[in-house]
Amino acid sequence: MVAMLSASLKPAVTRAINPLARGALRMGITPNAVTFTGAIGLVASALYFYPRQEFFIGTLLIVFFALSDLFDGAMARISHAGASRWGGFLDSTIDRITDSAILLGLCVALINSNDPLVPVALGALVAGTLVPYIRAKAESLGIECSGGIAERTERLIIALTAIGFEGLGIPYALAIGVWLLLALGAITAVQRILIVKAAL
Repeated sequence: MVAMLSASLKPAVTRAINPLARGALRMGITPNAVTFTGAIGLVASALYFYPRQEFFIGTLLIVFFALSDLFDGAMARISHAGASRWGGFLDSTIDRITDSAILLGLCVALINSNDPLVPVALGALVAGTLVPYIRAKAESLGIECSGGIAERTERLIIALTAIGFEGLGIPYALAIGVWLLLALGAITAVQRILIVKAAL
């Protein structure tokens, strides 16, 4: 269901931001500049607000800065820079940093409050890092490995929804979300391992 939601929303959001992307390009702003700005804002928000358990405002800011991922992609397509190997490498690397910052900020908050969800959140962080690593290693072997039950977009939506709802005081939202992240991350990692095994 989450995958269907993200798949249906992304084209609509992309169409909405294309005019803004064209305007930014006319002003001389580059896709990489947007990537860096969004990443710095997201990491700063996650590591400042989440450890202080200001989950709702932190999530709102993270969602705002996360939109730069769509914005810089639209700019790259419009400027025909989408095929840049450096841009692709930079985007992928920054995705790993921002995703880790979100769960790291959450883990610090949980550790500070002696929450029993700490090991679950750490497991979700490890699984979230393992999934793209398996893909990168597979592609270095010439194997396409982008499948799995929950890719980055789905996991990001789950994490931010759960943390944001926790900030609004909704019971069990964080526990459900973190356990779901761990389970989906682990399943996705196993699925990708099996894809590589079958290809080899």
